[in-house]
Amino acid sequence: MQKIKSLMSRQGLKSPQESAPEIKSPVESFRVPSKVACFSALWRRQCSFVLIQHCEDMEELRELREIPSDPQAEQEIINSIEEIYFRNDSFDAVNYELEKLPTVLNLQDLEEYRDKLKQQQAAVSKKVADLILEKQAAYVKELDRVTSLQANLQLAAVICTNARRQLNIAKEGFTQASLGLLANQRKRQLLIGLLKSLRTIKTLQRTDVRLSEMLEEEDYPGAIQLCLECQKAASTFKHYSCISELNSKLQDTLEQIEEQLDVALSKTCKHFEVGHYTKVQLAYRLLGKTQTAMDQLHMHFTQAIHNTVFQVVLGYVELCAGNSDTKFQKLQYKDLCTHITPDSYIPCLSDLCKALWEVMLSYYRTMSWHEEHDNEESAPASDGRNVISSDDGNFNRSYVKKKLEHGLSRIWQDVQLKAKTYLLGTDLSNFKYDDFIFVLDIISRLMQVGEEFCGSKSEVLQESIRKQSVNYFKSYHRIRLEELRMFLENETWELCPVKSNFSILQLHEFKFMRQSRSPSVSPSKQYTTAGSLFDQYQNGGNPFEHQTDGKDDETEDVLAANGYESDELEKSAYQDYDSDSDVPEELKRDYVDEQTGDVPVKSVSKETLKSRKKSDYCLNKGNTLILTNTTLNVIRLVGKYMQMMNILKPIAFDVIHCMSQLFDYYLYAVYTFFGREDMYESTGLGLISGRLRTTLNRIQESLIDLEAPPETTGPLTATEERKEKVPSPHLSHLVVLNSTETLYGLAERVVATESLVFLADQFECLQPHLDAMMPSAKKPFLQQFYSQTVSTASELRKPIYWIVAAKAIDYEQMLHLMANVKWDIKEIMSQHNMYIDALLKEFEQFNKKLSEVSKQVRIPLQVSNVLWEHCIRLANRTIVEGYANVKKCSNEGRALMQLDFQQFLMKLEKLTDIRPIPDKEFVETYIKAYYLTENDMERWIKEHREYSTKQLTNLVTVCLGSHVNKKARQKLIAAIDESDRPKR
Repeated sequence: MQKIKSLMSRQGLKSPQESAPEIKSPVESFRVPSKVACFSALWRRQCSFVLIQHCEDMEELRELREIPSDPQAEQEIINSIEEIYFRNDSFDAVNYELEKLPTVLNLQDLEEYRDKLKQQQAAVSKKVADLILEKQAAYVKELDRVTSLQANLQLAAVICTNARRQLNIAKEGFTQASLGLLANQRKRQLLIGLLKSLRTIKTLQRTDVRLSEMLEEEDYPGAIQLCLECQKAASTFKHYSCISELNSKLQDTLEQIEEQLDVALSKTCKHFEVGHYTKVQLAYRLLGKTQTAMDQLHMHFTQAIHNTVFQVVLGYVELCAGNSDTKFQKLQYKDLCTHITPDSYIPCLSDLCKALWEVMLSYYRTMSWHEEHDNEESAPASDGRNVISSDDGNFNRSYVKKKLEHGLSRIWQDVQLKAKTYLLGTDLSNFKYDDFIFVLDIISRLMQVGEEFCGSKSEVLQESIRKQSVNYFKSYHRIRLEELRMFLENETWELCPVKSNFSILQLHEFKFMRQSRSPSVSPSKQYTTAGSLFDQYQNGGNPFEHQTDGKDDETEDVLAANGYESDELEKSAYQDYDSDSDVPEELKRDYVDEQTGDVPVKSVSKETLKSRKKSDYCLNKGNTLILTNTTLNVIRLVGKYMQMMNILKPIAFDVIHCMSQLFDYYLYAVYTFFGREDMYESTGLGLISGRLRTTLNRIQESLIDLEAPPETTGPLTATEERKEKVPSPHLSHLVVLNSTETLYGLAERVVATESLVFLADQFECLQPHLDAMMPSAKKPFLQQFYSQTVSTASELRKPIYWIVAAKAIDYEQMLHLMANVKWDIKEIMSQHNMYIDALLKEFEQFNKKLSEVSKQVRIPLQVSNVLWEHCIRLANRTIVEGYANVKKCSNEGRALMQLDFQQFLMKLEKLTDIRPIPDKEFVETYIKAYYLTENDMERWIKEHREYSTKQLTNLVTVCLGSHVNKKARQKLIAAIDESDRPKR
């Protein structure tokens, strides 16, 4: 290639690339065809000369190629060439080689190095020659293409010349004359369109007046539709300069419409009106902002809740403040609630709940509206062109539905927080009971609304009302216990006359049980029997307006006109009110199985029915209930406690525990007043059972404060513990228990004991209700209370009436009379001794006094049986004690003992219906023991431990003393001591 370049430089020629800038442009070549021809001829001559010279070189190259060689060897030679030879053309090889020569030249080395360079040159030359020969065909082909291009350029020049000539002819003969008419017609059409556009613009300028009228009429959909049409029309004429101002004005009007639409949307939060809400939703749909409207709606509901409660509370605070001070408006809602006075607390709470109800009702009706319209719009479109818009509508409906469902819990949470703040803002511990119950009932109704609204259990409200209830109930219960102590200490234990068909459900405090008819139904749910509260009050009214109706029928009449209630007119006057139809079936039953709810079948004997018909000591009083004013007050307290527990179940255990303390204190007071006596502790009769004694000890330890008031320096924990206890009550000085004429206060004892039994019966009737309200984890406490405390109430009859029985008959006189009897007689007597007549006379006097007492108060059969049983038992044991005092006794004397006892039994059976006679075997067995031999006596002593040591010793000394030796007698006495040791 270098040879070719040097050859061309010697001839003064340039390559086609170097000579290309000298070629004229195609247009110039068209204009001067002669120049193109000259250039082509010159180029051909130059190329020919180059080719002639090149051919000579080509011959030389061919000679180089014809030299046989080894391609691999040639490639190795080429690879041995230094890298610097291939860098650029400006490289000076001669200078480079000369610089490489060493300082001392060696001819042989230079020749060898020269031969190596020649070999490298020959290899490169041969390689270049091969490459040139390979590209020769392409070079010839490209030269042919240049020739063809020249011919095409000449043809194009001819065609352009002819076209210009024809265009000049058309311009002069057609364009200037004919197209002028068409231009004028086009201008006319444009002017007509302009006139139409101007008229439209004029109409658009006048739409603002109509838009204002439609906004005043609250026709939001029409206003938006008109505004959107105007904007669409304005966009058509946006190329006019006057339209830009109109378009801006329409945009401002549309924003104004959206603002008024947002205000209209906020109004639905407090008062929902179907037509109004339908217009608002249609307007948002036209704007394409259905989702935005739903987001705004929830914000408005939240704001409505806050503004509503704030305005209600602020109104009451300012009203109570009595001045126009505006400082309250700057307070936070939480701080504002603390300024509510106790007198205005309940009215404010009621109005607060009414206002919140209106907001929740509006939300409920909003959801109902969307459900109805979703059902109407859910039908698929019959035209396929609406598929896209239908998909968008389905998406919007799905979004709205989810938003509304999620908003339920959010709205209710806001309501709960506002109600909680109001509840905890005032201390309710000093409220009256009815007022506090009223508060509980309102909150219970509000929680029921929340449950129907979103299925919430209202944990926030329950916790806040639980705190207030526990705080209130502790204070309230403490005061009630003190009142109960005061009532008991001033109680004269006289009969409180009530109707024979009296039921606790007739009391106002138990009205909620008459309404519910079931222990599991809250009184707040009685208003929902007709359906949901939202459905019931959807068209008007408010569930919180019924709260005041509950105080209208507080009047009750459970007292009889007299103590006997024999007037038939009186019965008919209260027949409807006192009917058993108001009494649940479980309260009519004597006993209900807690597991199955069945009433057990009882077999009543003829003797029992006969004894009931005898109307023992009732004296035409029928089945008059025995209870006192204090009993009635305790029952009323129980009703109040249950009412509070029924409304607020989270504190059910605390309430039931306090109810049990009321019963415990009443039971302990009756025992302390009438049953605490040291006399019967040594009788061995087991008058106080182990269960009763355990119960009394538990009450004394946990409830009764037996200590003196502590000093102020005492520990705080001890003082707090004593606050939970009540001082032991003291019997009123008006109650006399030591008079023989009144049988030692038998009437008062009967009223006290039987009123306790009546109270226990009422607790038994209430057990299913209490069990239903008690938490599962605390039910063992309730079961233990009933099994160990309530069921022991009737057991107090024995110790209380035993005191009367022990004092009513002079047993000491009988022992004195028996001591004067001679028992070592020699002949069998046919006449009983006088002490039997004296004892029977004592019993007749007792029976007479019992009848006198029954004129004051009805003595139930169980009471008379207990009294007679105690008297007979004490008499029999006195007889045995008298026999044990005998110093000498013959067989005839033993027969006289049997005669006396049989005479006593025969006369006694005419005075009482008790069968069998108590402790009859106790006396007969002791008398028969006089006939035992030595061996039988030892076995008999071991088997009969019910006798005292003195009585057994008398048997050994008197019975066997005459015919046994001293050693045998000592053996029997040792056996007596051994059997007596476990007793000690």
